[in-house]
Amino acid sequence: MSLAPAALAAIPASSRRVLSRRQKAAIVVRFLHAEGMGISLVDLPDDMQVALTEHMSEIRYIDRPTLNAVVTEFALELDTIGLGFPTDLSGALGVLDGSLSDSAAARLRIAAGVGLNRDPWEQIAELDTARLLPILQEESIEIGAVVLSKLKVSKSAELLGMLPGERARRITYAVSQTGAVAPATVSKIGQALASQLDAAPPSAFEEGAVERVGAILNFSAAATREDVLDGLRSEDEEFAEEVRKAIFTFVNIPARIDPRDLPKVTREVDATVLITALAAAAAKEEEAKAAEFILTNMSQRMAAQLRDEIETLGRVKEKDGEEAMNAVVAAIRELESAGEIMLVVEEEE
Repeated sequence: MSLAPAALAAIPASSRRVLSRRQKAAIVVRFLHAEGMGISLVDLPDDMQVALTEHMSEIRYIDRPTLNAVVTEFALELDTIGLGFPTDLSGALGVLDGSLSDSAAARLRIAAGVGLNRDPWEQIAELDTARLLPILQEESIEIGAVVLSKLKVSKSAELLGMLPGERARRITYAVSQTGAVAPATVSKIGQALASQLDAAPPSAFEEGAVERVGAILNFSAAATREDVLDGLRSEDEEFAEEVRKAIFTFVNIPARIDPRDLPKVTREVDATVLITALAAAAAKEEEAKAAEFILTNMSQRMAAQLRDEIETLGRVKEKDGEEAMNAVVAAIRELESAGEIMLVVEEEE
């Protein structure tokens, strides 16, 4: 129910204590806590929190008419507010998160300043592992240990598993030494990392170079794919190895697909295309293993029917076979993107 302005006027002016706006704010906060409705003040600037606390300690006590007047005035002010807006650029960015282009958001973050009204570790904790991994790879072991200590346990464990064994062990040991790190030092590390991450120019591509090259080579002819990989190995062996791991082709089906998911895959592929793919694969050594894996992990009746169709079809043109096998791979990728299936992660050799 809305409060009428007459409610404030009904309290005799002679009974009201003269108070500043900050004192009134302290009274309202104290009243809410006394009524079991304590509010968080962490989003206020530090100097405002300090001033509010100091005023609360100085007031000592107030009489009931003064309390009624302050609370009524506060309620009236709330009743007249139509819509609240962020008090700074950082807050406005939070409201518009996801609505701005990457380039515009990057410019505004720089203009707003890093950590102005927000804990930089909150910003860092929201980043995905792809953005956080380079920090653990490139920064000092000690900073890596602080980062792991400030993240959720699940994310820290995921990041640790992505690091080379030796570095992972060194950072893990360094975590045991972080107990003596001063809070101010941890705060400075967070601000520096958040500033560094915000200063990085936004990428025009959603995926990294490895993923993009891998996706292109997925649907290239086998001869082209091997030729490109050989060229990459001569230029950058590490990059070439990462690309190889990112590639998923027909040959990878036995190692990367759970047999229980194969019915979903075969349902997504046109029967004629599937038969063409299996027939083409049967004529090649590595692809034949994938074809047999598919046939073995479906109903015996359907497998027998497909084997008859494959035998009837006979030899398949190289181009037609490549296209059909790529269509099966494309169906698998679509199912993975939709969350219908999950690819099995290959173990490191």
